[in-house]
Amino acid sequence: ESFGKMGWDSITIDMQHGQNDYQSSIAILQSLQNSKSTPMVRVPWVEPGIIMKMLDLGVLGIIAPMINNKKQCEEFVSYCYYPDKGQRSFGPMRAQLHYGKEYFKEANDNVLSFAMIETEEAVNNIDEILSVPELSGVYIGPADMSSSYGLTPKFDVEEKIILKNLEMIVEKTKKYKKISGIHNGSTNYAKKMLEMGFNLVTILSEYRIMSDAAQSIVNEMKENKVVNNKSSSY
Repeated sequence: ESFGKMGWDSITIDMQHGQNDYQSSIAILQSLQNSKSTPMVRVPWVEPGIIMKMLDLGVLGIIAPMINNKKQCEEFVSYCYYPDKGQRSFGPMRAQLHYGKEYFKEANDNVLSFAMIETEEAVNNIDEILSVPELSGVYIGPADMSSSYGLTPKFDVEEKIILKNLEMIVEKTKKYKKISGIHNGSTNYAKKMLEMGFNLVTILSEYRIMSDAAQSIVNEMKENKVVNNKSSSY
């Protein structure tokens, strides 16, 4: 709820590596109901049940991990949209409660679908993936992409082989008129990615943001304790 008041363009519920499930996502989306931030979710896997249930809850963007080829992308996209664009089943429940009775007519024009590009296989198949008509865009997972190339998984990658991939993918998304997104570990790197041409940059997670801020307080107080040579606790 607090993050929803800060002015983020979008807020993503992470069901893949975060500690969220379907039930906890209900409360999160209720907390964001009066927010101007677009609610999105990274689903745990490309499985139609959870994708459709999260859309029925009212999320407007689906990020699907480990999309490696055109067939996987086509299947993923089909789960996100109602016929004739896809095979999403009707039953919007909370989505209709929140967005109104016209939800069914408007959903296909408002739902975003992002295929995560995280492996060497996906990079090699990027043209086929981007050619899927209803796909909104791609979203780079830098840690898994790094490990796929034999590198240590991390954010804010500077290795030339990964940077070359990122530049190529940005150019490809422009060609296919898709959105290009990437996860980042710092604001400085996110700005660099915007300069490279990415349209969507996510930065850290609430866990890392809160942990980093709390750790900086602890470190500052420990430094103060050393300077003053006191035994106070905190």
